[in-house]
Parts: sequence; structure tokens; C-alpha cells
Amino acid sequence: MSTLPFYWVDAFTDRPFGGNPAAVVPLERWLPDAELQRLAAQHNLSETAYFVPEGASRHHLRWFTPAVEVDLCGHATLATAHILFHERNEPGRRLTFATRSGPLHVERGEQGMLAMDFPSRPSAPAAGPPELAAALGAAPVHVGRTDSAWLCVLASAEQVRALRPDHAALARLRPGRFIVTAPGGADGVDFVSRFFAPDAGIAEDPVTGSAHCVLTPYWAERLGEPSLHALQVSARGGELWCELAGDRVRIAGRAFTYIKGELRL
Repeated sequence: MSTLPFYWVDAFTDRPFGGNPAAVVPLERWLPDAELQRLAAQHNLSETAYFVPEGASRHHLRWFTPAVEVDLCGHATLATAHILFHERNEPGRRLTFATRSGPLHVERGEQGMLAMDFPSRPSAPAAGPPELAAALGAAPVHVGRTDSAWLCVLASAEQVRALRPDHAALARLRPGRFIVTAPGGADGVDFVSRFFAPDAGIAEDPVTGSAHCVLTPYWAERLGEPSLHALQVSARGGELWCELAGDRVRIAGRAFTYIKGELRL
């Protein structure tokens, strides 16, 4: 029987039971893809992150949902950086991850804050499929589209919080990921959001760093401010600080190690 180190991290929060949970599994070398996918399905968290060292403060990083490998994941990147800095004594203040979305950087800040440097992914205005409003349970006042997701802007934060989408109906639409957002209002932040990804096997993701690659350029243009404070208002909830910098987005937050142990294979 072989073993692997294992961590469960709650990302975009500084306490247990909030934020978005991710599994983080350090590897010395890559296992077969089928094995990585089986482990992610067993963990049954929205993401399992695997990394292999490539040099000083450099690692190759991959992300798997219970169903598929994905190109970009913010909360599992934040969780991985948290483990390297706070559990595995990584020196220095900056990490570089080689990923399917190119090199990603994470810097250590004060009071446990970690700042990720991600690509900006602006959406383009789109009509949206005719079934979208009924599937969401609310009519967007604006719809945008990226290659992989719909951006659905509602009139108020209260509408975003109250959404009870028809997940089966969402799963029939393409692309099959839905970023729903509105101005922050009484929450005291610049904007709020929720994220649904039936095509990745995730009914609702608690806190989604990669969605803020789309949200940040939209709200920065709409509000005329490059630096933004955001809440993802899922049941667990999460807090993010975002900044648009040209074709990049800085996404900052905290993380909490909930479990550490080993996998037995």
C-alpha cells in the first residue's frame, strides 16, 4: 500500500465551514490521468488540485472536478499556495505555477492574504439562449458570453441570493457554466455573484476564483474602478479582493487548513 499527503483547505475564508473547499495532493511525479480523476471523484469536492515541483518556488499544477479536468481554478490555486506557504514551509513570497492556462503567480501578503495573478477574460455582450431566464429563475438585465460561460447580470443582490435555478434545465444549455452577478447593494461590497457549472459536474460552486476573471473586467468598466471588493453569496460564502491590471486580474483572499493527513492507495 502506498500513501500520499492530503489536505482539505477552505479557500476565500479565514475560518472553517466557509469559503470553497478544495483537496490538495502534493505529488513527486505525475500519476496516470485516470488515477487522478478517480481520486477527485472519491474526494467529491468541487476541485482536487495536484502539484509536482519543477524548481525553486515553481510547480506544475492541475485541477480536477469529480468529473473532468479543468483549465483554470482559482480557489484550488489559492488552496495550493496556502499549503505550500503555511504547511510545507515554502520560502520566499512568490510562487509560480505552470498550468493549462499558462504561468500563474501567487504572492504572500500580510495577515494571511494571498494574491493570485490570473488572465483577464472579458465577456462579450450576447443575446443568450431563449431558455436562459426560465432556467435561472430570473431575467438578466444584461447577458455576456465567454468561450466557456454565460455572464448573467441581475438587477439586485437580493435576486442573486434568492435564485433557485432549474439545474436540469441549465445542464441542457451550452456553454454549460453560468456566472450570475449584481451590484453589491446592502452587502457593502462592489458586487456579488453565484456560479453554476453543470457541465463540470458542479451544481453550484461555493466560491469561484476563475469566475472573477470574467467579473472583474465587467465591473471595473461598469463602476469605473479597477480595484473591487466582492462576495460570492452561496450558502458557504466567500470574500475576494480583485484588481484589473491590463490583461491580468489580481484576485486575493485567505484560506484555512481544515484537514491534513494521508491517502492510502
